[in-house]
Amino acid sequence: MSAPTLLRPAAARRRLLAAGGWAAAAVALTGAVAPQAVAAAPQSAAPASAHASAPSKPAASSKPSAPAKPAAPSKPAAPAKPSAPSSSSSSPVHATKGTNLDEWIKQAMDVMERHDIPGTYEGIHRNIIRESSGDPQAVNNWDINAVNGVPSQGLLQVIPPTFDAYHVPGTTKNIVDPVANIVAACNYAADRYGSIDNVWGAY
Repeated sequence: MSAPTLLRPAAARRRLLAAGGWAAAAVALTGAVAPQAVAAAPQSAAPASAHASAPSKPAASSKPSAPAKPAAPSKPAAPAKPSAPSSSSSSPVHATKGTNLDEWIKQAMDVMERHDIPGTYEGIHRNIIRESSGDPQAVNNWDINAVNGVPSQGLLQVIPPTFDAYHVPGTTKNIVDPVANIVAACNYAADRYGSIDNVWGAY
């Protein structure tokens, strides 16, 4: 069975006017237009909410960072150790005592014994008599040493460079001090001749 043919509004109005007047035409026209309007509405229209995008998930809250561990307190620096006393401290200086040659020689031999410097009383005395006649202030102002500006001085006539090089701790730095002069001269003679006892002339 074929579908009924829909009449256009204008044609329907003309037929109704011919059949029954203006009132019938208005009623018929209303019924004919309404179905067309309903048919024209899209049937596939979905509720607006169907096309709305799904609400985004709330961002996951980041975990709170763990509190930083407090820094360990630094250890206090160890106090500096006091330096050890120097073992090379100079020996106490003993000035010559007495007023005669015998006492000076004996004092000098005590110092020589502590420092392992060889020499006998006789060897020291003999060389002193030859060099200065026992005068601790004797100075040679005429030999080559004097010409060179370093005159021989003291009991055993020692020049300043030799006295400085062979000075023995515990005696004074005065080249004409009797004990300091004897000990330095005997130290030099031991180094060069083996002992003051081996010296029989100018040395």
